[in-house]
Amino acid sequence: MPVKQAVYVLPDSAAAREDFEWLKAEITGAGGDASVFAADTLDTWSADALVEEFRRSRQEGYMALARDVEQVLARLDAVRRPRGTRRPAGGRLLDGFRQRLAALEDIDFFGSAGRDRVVSLVAQLDARSRSHPPTGTPSHVGPVDRTSIHGRLWVTRPRPGIDRMGSAWLIRRFIDADARFAFAADRDAIPSPDAIPFDMFGVELSHQGDDCTFETLCRVFDITDPAVARLAQLVHDLDLKDARFGAPDASTVGTLIEGLQLTTADDDRLLESGMTIFESMYRAFTRSARTTGPRPLAKTRARPSTARRRRPVARARGK
Repeated sequence: MPVKQAVYVLPDSAAAREDFEWLKAEITGAGGDASVFAADTLDTWSADALVEEFRRSRQEGYMALARDVEQVLARLDAVRRPRGTRRPAGGRLLDGFRQRLAALEDIDFFGSAGRDRVVSLVAQLDARSRSHPPTGTPSHVGPVDRTSIHGRLWVTRPRPGIDRMGSAWLIRRFIDADARFAFAADRDAIPSPDAIPFDMFGVELSHQGDDCTFETLCRVFDITDPAVARLAQLVHDLDLKDARFGAPDASTVGTLIEGLQLTTADDDRLLESGMTIFESMYRAFTRSARTTGPRPLAKTRARPSTARRRRPVARARGK
């Protein structure tokens, strides 16, 4: 946040310090000089005033994004599109709105008001876009009986990667706490007729349209957790390699998953290790989301008065 000309501030957190240390290393490595320091006060700014200014600024950003999403929703309500025709503008703009929301969340250090409303509006736009899938979406066979799904055997392809690891974690965390996992080369090699296949060609719980298997599971089982939505963007970018969401953690997580595959020969151990990584990321994302309860409005910053202040004068009264 800018507080003076060419002066910007951000919270004194471990993550911020680490970022600056890396930046300092890059500058000195290029032959320059840099120092990292923390400021206790900035002129008349108190810590509380800085926090309020942070929250007010992010709040305005959320409000502007909400207005833009509402305008697109209003246009979609005004136009009815026959099934099978070109995807509506809401679908094309959805990615941009998600990126703007992610960018605001990255610098929303103090839980500003307005975020939850934007998340809800983006979810509505996503639902509208999905109600008319683009042409050419393949049909998938093998519908899942959701009335008796617990304790089942879930089967996927061997050598799991980011999508199968994430999907397995999602299944055990939100769908079937007693799920067991096995591997098969394709749907014809599934060991049991009662098993549920996922992330395989020609099955229901796999890639559908522009979605990876993780996203398909979220939609089919109506999983709307904000931290899961962030994980879905990460899995999508790594699995489909289209940089649709621009997930900032994609490169690091991708390297970690690749390392696991190179060092773990057993598929069962590989899958469990991947699920542990997803559980760790989920807890971290849940903590950083700060979505519990309504967020209070930021106070309007009082502008300093240009009028000359009067000094108090003590008056003595005598008898």
